[in-house]
This record gives sequence, C-alpha cells and structure tokens, in this order.
Amino acid sequence: MSEAAQQSSAIARARELDAEGRHDDAINELAEAAQRGDVEATTQLAKRIIVGDRAPRLRRQGVGLLRDAVKMGGAEAADRLAVVHASGAFGPPDWRGALGLLMLAAERGWDPARAQLEVLGSMLGADGAAPRLGAPTSPAAAPALVDDAGLRALLVPAPGAVVHDDPRICAFPSFVGGAVCDWLIGQARRKLKRARVYDAYSKTDIVDESRTNSCAVFNMMEADLVHLLVQARMAAGCGQPARHMEAPTVLHYAVGETIEDHYDFIDPAHPGYAEEIRRSGNRVITFLVYLNEGYEGGDTVFPKLGVEHAGRRGEGLFFVNTGRDSQADLRTLHSGRPPTRGEKWVFSQFVRDRPELIED
Repeated sequence: MSEAAQQSSAIARARELDAEGRHDDAINELAEAAQRGDVEATTQLAKRIIVGDRAPRLRRQGVGLLRDAVKMGGAEAADRLAVVHASGAFGPPDWRGALGLLMLAAERGWDPARAQLEVLGSMLGADGAAPRLGAPTSPAAAPALVDDAGLRALLVPAPGAVVHDDPRICAFPSFVGGAVCDWLIGQARRKLKRARVYDAYSKTDIVDESRTNSCAVFNMMEADLVHLLVQARMAAGCGQPARHMEAPTVLHYAVGETIEDHYDFIDPAHPGYAEEIRRSGNRVITFLVYLNEGYEGGDTVFPKLGVEHAGRRGEGLFFVNTGRDSQADLRTLHSGRPPTRGEKWVFSQFVRDRPELIED
C-alpha cells in the first residue's frame, strides 16, 4: 500500500470507529498515524484535542501538532494554525502571522484559504465591494492585507453612533461588507440546528417555545479567519478583548420564528448560575451583526427602553447587559421579533468580563 493510501486509510478507519462510538480507538488510530508522519492524520488529531471533540481537550498539545503538520507541508494545518494566531489563545492576537499562514495554506492548494483571502480582501474596498485579489499566496503577493494601513482597515471599524446612552446601545452602519455577510451565511447554513435555552436547574440546554429560531455555533476549529475578523472588529468597537468572547454564533429566523423577551446576562441572583459566573464571568456585552435584508419584521426590540432597531445588511449593534461590577441591568430586556416575510440572518456574539480562551 502506498504512503498516501495509508494516510487516507487511517482517517477513514478513525471515522468508522467514531461511527461505532469507539472514540478512544479513533483517537488512537489518528495518533499512531501521526507518529508515522501522516500529515492529515496529525491535523485531524490536533483539531480534535484542541476543542475536546470526542477526546480530552489538550489545547497546547494540539497546537503543537498543528505546527508539526505545517512543517510537514500540511495545507489545512496552516489554515487552522492561522485561527490560533488570530484568536490570541496563547498571547496577543497575531494577525500578520495569521494572514501569512492563510496565504501559505492557499499556496499549498487549500481552497477554503483562497476563498477566505478573497473575502478578507473585500474589506479593503472603500465601498465594501471586493477588489479582485486572485488567490494571494504569500504576504509579498498581497501586501495590502498585511501592511499597517491594510490591517487597520481589516480590524478597526469606523466609530459607532449612540442609539441609547444608559444602558449603552451603539450602532455601526457599515460594520462589515457584503462579501463577509454572504460568507458567514454560507458557512452557517450547513450547520443550522434548533436553538436551545440553558436551564439552570437541569444544567443542560433545552428546547423551549420561547425560542423557535435556529443557530450555528462555531468552535475554535470550526471558525475561520472571517469569523475572527468580525470578532476583532467587535473588540475594537466595544473596547473588550477578543479573548473575552464566546464561540461565534450565526442565528437564522424563518417566517414566524422568534426569541421572546429575555436577558443576555448571567443572573447572579440565580443559585444555578453562581458557579458559571465564578468560573467564566458574566456576559457584559452582546454584539450583533445583521447579515441580510429582504425581510419584513424581525426588529430587535428593547421594551423597557422604547428602542426598536431594524438592522441593515452589514450593520453592527452592541448593547451593554450589566452595570457596575458586572451586575445585571434589568432594563436590557429584549427580544427578536419574528420576520413576517423572508428570512433573517444575524451574527451574534456574547462578550464576557474575563477571558474565554484559557490556556490548558
């Protein structure tokens, strides 16, 4: 059997074992192949242990495996390591390094990297239209993405406008361009599941009729540099580090689907949430990006504040959920009204008051 056949055989066998529920054996299969120098098995093993996908979560060891796979010529590994660099999981976010790795992945033939570079390049257009970058394969081939001016255009939005002062609600009319919106919808569409709500008594997520929309959540090895670009711009817009952000989520509302009046903070008065606040902090800010138009209804409504906001494609909106010392602000009650025609897509981001990305 050829070396390439052995490599694909190891990944295929791991999938068979996972399908049988033998996840430890699947991890062992990938680990043995990685020890033999199987680049793709090394990449898949790294992705799984970084997020704890049917395996122990060993983030630092997983990142080390990604680095090994990149040195061995891995294309997907370079794409995934780019996410690690941009996320700031092990230090300050390194966007130059991340973009360099993404360009390396594109040079090695990884089509998702090429597509991401096109979308990221679209943010350098003055009117949000995508300049044709082709498929940049190195920093030298696309200097506009990695020079100081290009990085600022990518990562720092224009200042927002105050919609409501106390509690603070701010809007950013041109937060991201249309290519970014289309990419986020496309990535989310294949992952949509019925949205759930957290029940503090059972300590599980449950289906509840107060929330009938669907959502797609992206963990660290499912997100890409376009997701992290949005998070970086959010961090600049609201003044909170990207490390404080939960996994990015895209929400979808079909006609009649809604999320009824609710709060986004973690209620410190509820005994079921005390441990979560101690461990992970509170959700102090919610940041939304509206990804499409062409629907009716679907406003974001704050009934206690008298604010109703109909977002436009590419617009950002953040609101502060807590007051001093991260105490719950009951004035932030809000809902997402159901569309009466068309479908609505929103990128939703919760921001904590302490880092979400903690090293192992």
